[in-house]
Amino acid sequence: MFSRLLFILALIGLLTFALACGPRGGGATQEIKSGTVGNLTVSLANADGVLRHGEQEFTLTFKDATGKPVDVGAAALAFHMPAMGPMAAMHTAATLTTTATPGVYHGKARIEMAGEWQAQISYEGPAGRGQGSFPVTAQ
Repeated sequence: MFSRLLFILALIGLLTFALACGPRGGGATQEIKSGTVGNLTVSLANADGVLRHGEQEFTLTFKDATGKPVDVGAAALAFHMPAMGPMAAMHTAATLTTTATPGVYHGKARIEMAGEWQAQISYEGPAGRGQGSFPVTAQ
């Protein structure tokens, strides 16, 4: 009886560990923030829908008025926090790579601290040229 209980507890612990360490949402992403850049809607998303300070991975998606991803060619994203009092301005460029879906980019960046940042986005290619920014909060 005791060994059976011990086995069940070990199995529950192993399943809990596997669920906690495994991928979340099967690769699905939740929107963190979106805004208009040029004539497109740009969405920043990740697994839990929250931008955090530190190393981050996310997707950046460019969509037309119908909500369909649009190939923009070369794209760039930087996170900018203006100077505040004695604190100097901070600027972090993201690394973007293309994915199998045109208009959807995989990104990596190191957000230096929690707070209000400006996501500065630009693109140039088949969809024309555009640049803009929108605020995003890192936790």
